[in-house]
Amino acid sequence: MNREIQIDFLYLDLKTCTRCQGTETNLDQAIREAAPVLRSAGYTIHVRSICISTPELAKEHRFLSSPTLRLNGHEIDLMVTETPCKDCGDLCGETVDCRTWNYQGIEHALPPKEMIINALLKEIYGMQDQERTISNNYALPENLKIFFEGLNGSSS
Repeated sequence: MNREIQIDFLYLDLKTCTRCQGTETNLDQAIREAAPVLRSAGYTIHVRSICISTPELAKEHRFLSSPTLRLNGHEIDLMVTETPCKDCGDLCGETVDCRTWNYQGIEHALPPKEMIINALLKEIYGMQDQERTISNNYALPENLKIFFEGLNGSSS
């Protein structure tokens, strides 16, 4: 029996933002390391990279902060914390905060490879938190409004 793990990598920019680029690199490394074990357990991994380029896409994907990783629709880190992101700020001409990752009590600018591997293992062995489902009550976060308005040359 072959089962699938769908990984959604949602981001604002892969050309400029080092956080998004680093997240993609760590995700690729984590998959490379975990893939043999997952294949042995009967799993395949599919990654969808989704550039959230408009407020409409952000709403469609219930995007809270960049970058985001979801496994089978579940956030790998429910605690959304952010710090200023110079790259995204330079991109849109505004002050923008981007996601940080909380792993083992430490805040990281990028999701550690180990965090991603642990999330994959929890997903397949059913140890995930039941509260990881994305809320049905979604509103575009203010930080993303600022980012998109800056990209479009609008002022708040």
